[in-house]
Amino acid sequence: MDIQSIKQRFGIIGNSSLLNRAIDIAVQVAHTDLTVLITGESGTGKEVFPKIIHQMSARKHGHYIAVNCGAIPEGTIDSELFGHEKGSFTGAHEARKGYFEVANGGTIFLDEIAELPLSTQVRLLRVLESGEFMKVGSSKVIKTDVRVVAATNVNLNEAIEKGKFRQDLFYRLNTVPIAVPPLRDRKEDIHLLFRKFAADFAEKYRMPPLRLTEDAKKVLENYYWPGNVRQVKNITEQISIIERNKEIDALTLKNYLPHEGANDLPVLYKKKEEEHISERELLYKVLFDMKKDMNELKKVVADMLEKSGTETSVEQTKALLVKDYSEGALHVPDDTVHEVRITPANKEEIDNFHSSEVIEESFSLQEKEKEMIIKALEKYNGKRKSAAKELGISERTLYRKIKEYNIN
Repeated sequence: MDIQSIKQRFGIIGNSSLLNRAIDIAVQVAHTDLTVLITGESGTGKEVFPKIIHQMSARKHGHYIAVNCGAIPEGTIDSELFGHEKGSFTGAHEARKGYFEVANGGTIFLDEIAELPLSTQVRLLRVLESGEFMKVGSSKVIKTDVRVVAATNVNLNEAIEKGKFRQDLFYRLNTVPIAVPPLRDRKEDIHLLFRKFAADFAEKYRMPPLRLTEDAKKVLENYYWPGNVRQVKNITEQISIIERNKEIDALTLKNYLPHEGANDLPVLYKKKEEEHISERELLYKVLFDMKKDMNELKKVVADMLEKSGTETSVEQTKALLVKDYSEGALHVPDDTVHEVRITPANKEEIDNFHSSEVIEESFSLQEKEKEMIIKALEKYNGKRKSAAKELGISERTLYRKIKEYNIN
């Protein structure tokens, strides 16, 4: 069967090369039992491809069950997929078969696969690897022969990095990937879809079909379509019902397109989440920054006193500088500087001030953490429980840190 015949059979509209490629892969993989992962944005029509795979396979006479994983509550998803025994949980008044048992010899389509809880992902992985599973509340192993096709509009690599999806399950599902293109990547198909939906709604509501002017066609093709095919169908139905004039121009069409200017904007990518900083690390950073500023402040004072020429005391000068520093100024007014002189009376004080400069501290958090642990242990005479409480950490963490820093 050629691609055109498949499109007619399954109601697929479009001639895009990307769309044709996705259909071709589905047809080729249908004759095998390989697991398929279908990816694509919401509204692109991913649900059609599992039907193609099932109907073109040797399993076409078996059950085909489509499961929306995001629509089933987390507490009942295991029971739905794998079944349960009577009395296995509150409300389980009788034993029940799950989808994997019912669909034996057929195909299961798991839509929104990224919404599966991690515990269920473990169960699914076992089914994919060995064809075995156990009902909820049972220890009996059941064998099943089911072909699994999964779909998601989520970036699974990002979900894996966040710990929300198992990497081993991803590799097992992604045996054959099929990428369904978004509508903005198949612009030549947008007007065909609009025309098909307009004809369908005209027949449904017994009214003349919509017609687009040339400028309206350009607006249609250049719009971003975040909702893809589903959004085109929805907007076509709205216009069909509301507009009495069935010839639709660009201005009229724009009234039905939310955020119409968004199609001219660049695609935004998610930034990487900022690394988590604990309160203790944040406090260390603030203290280090304050000490660094004080060191710089002392150097400024010392240099100013050496270059000046008045009998003004060092304490007065320091007071002036601190005042300016607190107000956001890191300098002393010129007229003050010119009045400062170094005299035998303040020479010794200046030298002492120079020698009091603090050497640049280490900014290593590990060193500061080690220092705080040692001080806490000294404070409580080596009592680790009290020291851990003082530091705001568990005893187990404290033991690990003591071993890590080799603290006696």
